Amino acid sequence: MLDRLKSAAAGCGLPFGPKTRTYNSRRAQEAGKWAESRNKGEEFHMAVFKAYFADGLNIAKVPVLVELAESVGLSGVEQVLSKGTFKEAVDSDWRYSRSCGVKAVPTFAANGRIVVGAQPYNVLEELVK
Repeated sequence: MLDRLKSAAAGCGLPFGPKTRTYNSRRAQEAGKWAESRNKGEEFHMAVFKAYFADGLNIAKVPVLVELAESVGLSGVEQVLSKGTFKEAVDSDWRYSRSCGVKAVPTFAANGRIVVGAQPYNVLEELVK
């Protein structure tokens, strides 16, 4: 799976660092919901994506998330995470995803069909046709 992801990233000119561990993204998801509420969602998600996939950082660690939030002009993520401010919003997203049949990431859905995993462009093109 990682070889496919690395190959796909290289084909798009995206950095993809070596993977020795998988980190829990739950806190990053809560921080992402918070960043979205501050109109910085896309910037924050891109920073987390790069930190995880290119730099191999542990996005489960609060200090990493604090640094990433600050890198996009946000402060206060530590308090948001400690209070669980966006816990229910993420729980709701997870419930909705499960109700749609999502069991893995990434999952692509269109026209009542689901494709799971990193896929070549032509597979995704067929899905939306």
